[in-house]
Formats: sequence, structure tokens, C-alpha cells
Amino acid sequence: QVQLVESGGGLVQPGGSLRLSCAASGSIFSIYAMGWYRQVPGKERELVARITNGGNTNYADSVKGRFTISRDNAKNTVALQMNSLKPEDTAVYYCNAVKISPSPINYWGQGTQVTVSS
Repeated sequence: QVQLVESGGGLVQPGGSLRLSCAASGSIFSIYAMGWYRQVPGKERELVARITNGGNTNYADSVKGRFTISRDNAKNTVALQMNSLKPEDTAVYYCNAVKISPSPINYWGQGTQVTVSS
């Protein structure tokens, strides 16, 4: 019902910045929240940041003060501004969208690689 397309990943030096974008299409009218998760090999996918339809945000402790999640007025795109990047931020970042009807239904993008290295 929902398709998510990510962009903006790449290679950046420690201390640098990247901006990830995610565009949602399809049945976007009932999306409750969108967010970003990340995953490294051998680890479970973890929440980085999310934003609800009403604009409430939540961040992982490890990225607070460095990352900012935002959305456009149509609430069908979400961006993640990543500043002061660290090597431990290296991961595949996945866009996520959630519908709650009555339980959460998750949709995922294909993932975009972020590598922080000198």
C-alpha cells in the first residue's frame, strides 16, 4: 500500500554531514508516523528517529543533538539531517512508515548506505 524511496546516503568524513530523504507514495493518507532506522551486519535494526503525523519526534539517545528529523507539509516525505557524524553512525539507513489500524503496520524502504570514515 505504501512505497518508500530513499536517497542521500554516501561516504562522509567524521564530523561531516549528510541529509537523507524519503518519499512515500501509494496509500499515504493514513500514515501515522515516519522515521528512520539503521542496521549494521549482525545487529538488529534500531530506531534512529521518528516523527508522527502530529509532529512529535523521538530520537535515539546516541543521535540526540546531532540528527534532526523533519517532514514536509504534505506529510508524505521525511528527511534526516545528520550532523557531526561519527564512525559508529555507519549503517544502512531504512525509511519507515507506520499505519495503525488497529495494530501497527510497517512499510520499509530499500535502505541507503551511510559510511562515516576517513
